[in-house]
Amino acid sequence: MNISYNWLKRYINLDVEPENVSKILTSIGLEVGGVEEVESIKGGLEGLVVGEVLTCENHPDSDHMHVTTVNVGHEEPLQIVCGAPNCRAGLKTIVATIGTKLYDEEKGVSFTIKRSKLRGVDSFGMLCAEDEIGVGTSHDGIIELPSDVKVGTLAKDYYHIEKDYLFEVDITPNRIDAASHYGVARDLAAYFNFHQPGKYSLTKPDVSAFKVQNTDCPVKVTVENTDACPRYSGVVVADVTIKDSPDWLKNALSTIGLRPINNVVDVSNFMLHAMGQPLHTFDLDKMAGHHILVKNLPQDTKFVTLDGVERSLSSDDLMICDENGPACLAGVFGGLDSGVTDQTKNIFIESAYFNPVSVRKTARRHGLNTDASFRY
Repeated sequence: MNISYNWLKRYINLDVEPENVSKILTSIGLEVGGVEEVESIKGGLEGLVVGEVLTCENHPDSDHMHVTTVNVGHEEPLQIVCGAPNCRAGLKTIVATIGTKLYDEEKGVSFTIKRSKLRGVDSFGMLCAEDEIGVGTSHDGIIELPSDVKVGTLAKDYYHIEKDYLFEVDITPNRIDAASHYGVARDLAAYFNFHQPGKYSLTKPDVSAFKVQNTDCPVKVTVENTDACPRYSGVVVADVTIKDSPDWLKNALSTIGLRPINNVVDVSNFMLHAMGQPLHTFDLDKMAGHHILVKNLPQDTKFVTLDGVERSLSSDDLMICDENGPACLAGVFGGLDSGVTDQTKNIFIESAYFNPVSVRKTARRHGLNTDASFRY
């Protein structure tokens, strides 16, 4: 389990060096396998700067490439060949200068930007898409920055790259109370207050801004198997806008090894790793009848999970369903057709307690070891 030093400081006023925190955690039963200094994006965006495309001409030997001159704040502009469809004069974007190392996190490889010749034209850098530098997932074209961003601004400053320390904490099955940043902070606070009473305080997240506007919830919930699901709760959030998460949220998730997706999915992942409570978010408008049914289905019922795999269900698998059929393996994994997309406008957020034995058997039966199933 990965625990961020900066994230811990949201809940406890730490002023202890990370190495000492590591020793303390191990001494109180949360064994730390290692401590690593990390950045919220691997490589810290070193060598990347804001540039402005001054000129953009068609490549003489290509029907899709452009030959550009780009101002990156040096005395002379750089000539860079770019194949992005949105490349144009006047655009401000992120430029990887020669010598910059870029990382492909999914493939686990890196490459260094070098002077190159593309179809006979020299290129002295690279204009970057979001996924090429780790600040997003889009590969539709190069990044488009606001026109008021100053040329020469370091990308690490623009994207607020943070340095952090990552603890690899090995927790035993009886310590699920510590399977979150708040849980670890709680143990640290107990240790510090025993040795130095009053110096360190534990702070819970502030929820004072949460307001219920309407208690007439449009979703009906029916729990048929109360042994496997003793408690099921949820909340509707209407008129949401699906977009990129703010930098602080992206940085928090990236530091512990999670890829940011969008604001709704990222908040759910943040809460799981912050408080240890898994959440699942449904697109309310895809929920047939606006009716949640928590129940078991007949043996060998077919269900396609979020990874695109069609699975044959066991009659012992607890399912979250709507009136058309299964939508989620309870406490384990979501379904392909019920999740949040860019078109989602209204969401239903599930927060439930599922029987640990039921979750463990379902996860093992289908070979799914997820962050949610581990905590349940």
